[in-house]
Amino acid sequence: MAHLSGKGSLKGRGISDIDALTSPAGNGIVVENGIITRIDDSKVLEEEFGRENIHQSKSSLQENKIYSLQGKAIIPGLVDAHTHLLWAGDRSREVSWRQQGHSYSDIASMGGGIVSTVDATRNSSQSELVELGYKRLRGAFRNGSTHLEIKSGYGLSTEAELKLLLAGQDLSKMDHLPSIDQTWLGAHATPKGNTRQNYVEEILSDQLPSVIDQGIARSADVFCEPGWFTVEESEDILKQSKQGGLDLRIHIDEFTDGGGGELAADLKVTTADHAHYTSSDARMRMQDAGVNCGFLPGTPYAMGEQWPDFNNITEQGFTWSVATDFNPNCRTLSLPFIASILVQRCAVSPLAALVACSRNPAQTTPHPSGAPHGVIEEGAVANLNVIDGPWWQAWCQQPGDSPFHATMLEGELIFH
Repeated sequence: MAHLSGKGSLKGRGISDIDALTSPAGNGIVVENGIITRIDDSKVLEEEFGRENIHQSKSSLQENKIYSLQGKAIIPGLVDAHTHLLWAGDRSREVSWRQQGHSYSDIASMGGGIVSTVDATRNSSQSELVELGYKRLRGAFRNGSTHLEIKSGYGLSTEAELKLLLAGQDLSKMDHLPSIDQTWLGAHATPKGNTRQNYVEEILSDQLPSVIDQGIARSADVFCEPGWFTVEESEDILKQSKQGGLDLRIHIDEFTDGGGGELAADLKVTTADHAHYTSSDARMRMQDAGVNCGFLPGTPYAMGEQWPDFNNITEQGFTWSVATDFNPNCRTLSLPFIASILVQRCAVSPLAALVACSRNPAQTTPHPSGAPHGVIEEGAVANLNVIDGPWWQAWCQQPGDSPFHATMLEGELIFH
């Protein structure tokens, strides 16, 4: 069992400390009301509760369910802390443009990119977006994700951004789906027919106040990148967001070192994501400011680019996590696949990859209950993944296929 218990994020050698973060076979877990209340030797628990059956509790009329996992390993429920879950349309043709040598900026000017998705998203009803989101969340759940951060950002108008947040709220009320933490990303791109200066003014005067009044989004995010939103514009939007009670996240340095790392440190945002080209000095400032560095390996994979040196980043003592970055150009919601990139292409240990997909991102996107998640410990949410085999390391070595036999979601064991 890989339990990853403890408070706060892990960094340095701590993210791959097998003795501290794993337990040998033979333990059992007691769950009550969706929370882990006890972890003890299986034989001790069998004497108290019985073995592998469903029986009537002697102390109450409540039914106890007892499962034997037949020696299968378990890991925490995975936490996908950066997704663009809700959007409509299809940008598959852009892969050909990239192969022809066109940059991300070129593709946007050719009618592709974020703005292309915005048109399709604006033309979709709230119920259509909910249907799309439901299918995607079911896929994420099959791949072990028990909690997702989801962003708006493909509406780029007050009405459309509020619609996306409402769709996410509808999804959050559905049973047997991962829990959701919502982020407003109105500052994702400049909509067609507008200038960036005018759009920033619109965001500050109308869209952001409306999002705050709506009360659904917990966080705000900005795409701070040369050619999108400047450091100064990002600062204005994030400061006003914080004044409105929103937590802060930021996209930085996806294509070049644009100074976003320094801003992330100055504002002490919760997490600065992409961070592909952020300088070591900026990363050090971010670390000192308590900022998580959220890497998104699926995006370089989809774009045919190289990955950061994750092991070097670990050796320098930076706090980091990974996420899928599900979006129209990176259409995966499988954290085991993302982890396979780290392990099988970047020489990251399976345990460090697991920390980066569970305990660490859980610090940046809290569970709705307020209880700890992304760990297996007493008092934590009972979100667990059952590996289809005896070794927990198998969780990230089956790209293209889910490695999970079952997933426990807030105390309910659901077989895949």
